[in-house]
Order: sequence, then C-alpha cells, then structure tokens
Amino acid sequence: MAERRFSDEALLWITLTAAVILTVWPLPELLRLIWPYWTAMVMIYWVLEGHRFRALGQAFLLGLLLDVLTGTLLGQHALSLVVVSFLLERFRNQLRFFPPWQQAVAVMALLLNDRLIQWAVALIAGEPSPPALWWMAPLVGMVLWPWLFLGMDALRRRRRLSP
Repeated sequence: MAERRFSDEALLWITLTAAVILTVWPLPELLRLIWPYWTAMVMIYWVLEGHRFRALGQAFLLGLLLDVLTGTLLGQHALSLVVVSFLLERFRNQLRFFPPWQQAVAVMALLLNDRLIQWAVALIAGEPSPPALWWMAPLVGMVLWPWLFLGMDALRRRRRLSP
C-alpha cells in the first residue's frame, strides 16, 4: 500500500513539473496569448481525481513558484490558484461525476475565473489590459480538457496495473 501511495505522489509531482514547464515554455506572442494554463489544468485534475492535491497551501506554494518563474507580481498566480483550488474543493463531489463535456465547461469557467483574477491584479498594479485574444485561453483549455483528463487517467491506470 505504501508503494502505491508513493507512486501516486511521484506521478503527481512529475505531472505538475511537466505542467509548470509547459506554462513557462517560451512561445511566439500569438501562441502565448491562447496557450492554456497547464498548471491550473493539471492541478484541477489532481484535485478532482487524485486525492493527493487537496490543500490550499499546496496551491499557494505552486502559485508562488510560478510567480517567481514567470516574473509576475509575487502572489498573482498564487491567489488565482488558491481561488481555483477552493472552488474545486467546494464543488468537487458534483464535478467528479459530470460527463466529460460538462467537466470541460466547468474547467473553462474555472480558467476564466483565473483570467479575471489575473486581469484584476494587473489592473490594480497599473499594467496595460491584455489583448482580446488573451481571453481565448480558457476556451482552448476547455477543448483540451477531455484529452488531458483521459491522458492523465491512462497514466494512473497503467501505473496501477504495472507490478
């Protein structure tokens, strides 16, 4: 049993590391605007399915790491990930049993909420408003959600089936 728990923990940190890398990966400006928030999407998966990423403190620390790596205002990503994590914890039991297309819509709403927080923080900090295309990233995240969910589930299932 302890080996299984370790493997879930290892998979959690491997996938979160990959998501952070995808989040900070240098991209052309046009692609950067519509690039989904991979870290939030992987965190959403683990809160919904993994039972390992369930603390607001973990979301806050992950957000601080992203703030440092991206050079944004310290606490900007931390605040948005904590809010997303809180909302997920509040509605976790309902969201877990939604069909994939409804989950995708809920994920889009969570990612849109994240964008609103990011925009409000930037507005308060006196930064210029982002271009209109920046608001498309939650829609792209919604389209990619079923594939991310199925891929992560396949990783967990394969890990469980291997000796």
